[in-house]
Formats: sequence, structure tokens, C-alpha cells
Amino acid sequence: MTFSERMKDMLEQGWAVSKDFALKAGAKAQDLGERGVLMWDIKQLENQAEKLLAKLGNEAYVAFTERGQDTIERDAIEFRSLLEELALIKEQIEKKDTELKKKG
Repeated sequence: MTFSERMKDMLEQGWAVSKDFALKAGAKAQDLGERGVLMWDIKQLENQAEKLLAKLGNEAYVAFTERGQDTIERDAIEFRSLLEELALIKEQIEKKDTELKKKG
């Protein structure tokens, strides 16, 4: 094998390695991007849940102080809708968290 043939083989191998590296790096970047989006979505859902919990607490406060109730019921219209929304958000967070764990 001549020197020029050796150099040609080395260059071809180098390009193959570079191409493989670029493909792997691109896949890793996409995976990290998807993880970032999932983490962002989870944080947004947690913020929504936090606001709903504050509304739920406010409704309980109003029921006890302004309406003079001694007890509150889960099925009361003021609470039912908030609890349903919280349950939905909880499911969404769990789903996205599972997706995030699958991504590593």
C-alpha cells in the first residue's frame, strides 16, 4: 500500500468517524431537547396545580369565615370542579414524568 493510499484510507475513516459522531451528537441533542421540553411542561403543570390549590384553600376559607359553614363537602360545586382540575393535572404530570424517566 502506498503512502497516498494510506492517507486516503485514513481520511475516509476519519470522515466516517466524524459522520457517525455528528449523527450521535445530533440524536443526543434532540434527546436533551425533548427532556427539557418535558421538564418545562411538568413545571408549568405544577404551577397550575399550585394556583388551583390556592383557590381551593381560598374557597375553604370563604366557606368557614364568610358563609359560616362548620364543614365543607368534597361534592360542593366550589370544590368539585377544583378537585377535578387538580386530578387531571396530577395525571398529566405523572404521564410526563413517566416519559421523562423513559428518556433517562
